[in-house]
Amino acid sequence: MARAGLTAQRVTLAAADLADTAGLDHVTISAVARGFGVKDASLYSHVRSLQDLRHRIALLAAAELVEAIGAAVAGRSGRDALIAFADAYRAYALAHPGRYAATQLQLPPELVTADPVAFRRTYELTYGMLRGYGLSEPDLTDAVRLLRSTFHGFVSLEATGGFGHPRDVAQSWRRAVEALHVLLAHWPAMPPAGPTREDTTAP
Repeated sequence: MARAGLTAQRVTLAAADLADTAGLDHVTISAVARGFGVKDASLYSHVRSLQDLRHRIALLAAAELVEAIGAAVAGRSGRDALIAFADAYRAYALAHPGRYAATQLQLPPELVTADPVAFRRTYELTYGMLRGYGLSEPDLTDAVRLLRSTFHGFVSLEATGGFGHPRDVAQSWRRAVEALHVLLAHWPAMPPAGPTREDTTAP
């Protein structure tokens, strides 16, 4: 019956869909089991725990997000790549709020190393795009953190109705991405190291 054909992949997809419609916090073993018309125990043949299920959603979402970004930036560079990257990120986050929330979960290192494809691809796409601006370490990592915090902060506020001003949100997004392009193209030089506490302490 409904139990036939139940697999870890089907359970994960159903849980991810539930996360998008009801919110990641509302994903429970019982809620997913009800969707299949089975008892909770039937799901434990495919996932170990609720935490395991949420981690599976995170891995699924990470793979979907990087696939969307990769398709968007293919053949692009510089400003065009940044805009395509940013727009694909925002579109996925707004279309799949529960899945996106799962990508912010802290995953155990063993999960990342066991299934590294999506994470390696994310690294390659992000760092590759930023190298197009002539950046190298440690500026690359600083720029990655800037993009991640800007994108995540913006889409999180947008998804929860955090922007109350009548200014069109999409226009603000476009201006923000353009501002990031200008900053990346004119990345500030590393300031010289200032005096240490010991240097400024009177003898």
